[in-house]
Amino acid sequence: MSAAARKARRERVRQAAREHGVDAVLLTPGPDLRYLTGYDAIPLERLTCLVLPVDDEPVLVVPALEEPAAVASPAADLPVRVWQEADDPVALVAGLLGRPERVAVADQMWAEKLLALQAALPGTDVVAGGLLLAPLRARKDAAEVEALTEAAAAIDEVHAQLGRWLRVGRTERDVAVDVERAILATGHVRVDFVIVASGPNGASPHHAVSDRVLHAGDTVVVDIGGEMPSGYRSDSTRTYALGRPDPQAAEEYAVLQAAQDAAVRAVAPGVPAQQVDAVARGVIEAAGYGELFVHRTGHGIGVQTHEHPYLVAGNSEPLEPGMAFSVEPGIYRPGRHGARIEDIVVVTDSGVARLNHRPRDLVEV
Repeated sequence: MSAAARKARRERVRQAAREHGVDAVLLTPGPDLRYLTGYDAIPLERLTCLVLPVDDEPVLVVPALEEPAAVASPAADLPVRVWQEADDPVALVAGLLGRPERVAVADQMWAEKLLALQAALPGTDVVAGGLLLAPLRARKDAAEVEALTEAAAAIDEVHAQLGRWLRVGRTERDVAVDVERAILATGHVRVDFVIVASGPNGASPHHAVSDRVLHAGDTVVVDIGGEMPSGYRSDSTRTYALGRPDPQAAEEYAVLQAAQDAAVRAVAPGVPAQQVDAVARGVIEAAGYGELFVHRTGHGIGVQTHEHPYLVAGNSEPLEPGMAFSVEPGIYRPGRHGARIEDIVVVTDSGVARLNHRPRDLVEV
């Protein structure tokens, strides 16, 4: 991303701050800092903080030992204030702000940093930065959509190889090792997660891996994702069968496939986020499996794997072009098996585009 694009993002945040009566935004290491500066700073006990006043120039405050990393990063286009080991960095940040009435802080700011800043800014109202940043990050521009498209293609390439590794007699952990290597080999710079959930483990949506041995007839939920050089994430789930699956699992899977397809087709500009969830849930409930669908239908994705918008009951936020999120209903039968289908989609001007393109059938390997 160019310096001009990063500056434009910061200007949009400042405009949003003005609209919400916020005098300054304070961002410590995390996704918001990376989104506005390109600097993937290490979270440390030593304070790194972007000070973004509404009516003054931004300043990046960094400890002396992190100065080389900061100036070597895309954040080098910002003024950098360095503090030494004996300095008080919280007082430095507070001094750059004057007497603000209201500041917004990073949603993921460590509590110790937040409490110290609040003590240094008595009488200042402190709000979560997501108020300003979440709506901006939710609407991806063309370059971000391209980055997510590249990430989806890379993770699709990993799923295309699963038939080589899912074999009777191997363990979930054996398969995960192969998957992790493939994620990195397909262009990712980091493995964010690998779920290989076989047989009854598939009924736990966030099961990771175990030493369970794969058996003939198992269904296996494989949910994988990572970070690309762009900083944008991949995330895709497919369910596989080791030979002929249990008839009940196959029946449930057919319902799940219909629900995922209906939910994707429901995506369009202006549609409330909760409606997509309702469509997926309606198909599953009509088949009598409603109590087995235990999570929301989807989450936004970008520089984080989970970000706004969330497809869940109660979220009436209308979908807008550029929003990117997962559509991933699941059916989980405790003690028996589970299944999930997940694609990343992007809202277009006229509807929706899938970014993942692997087959959605219950693949027998």
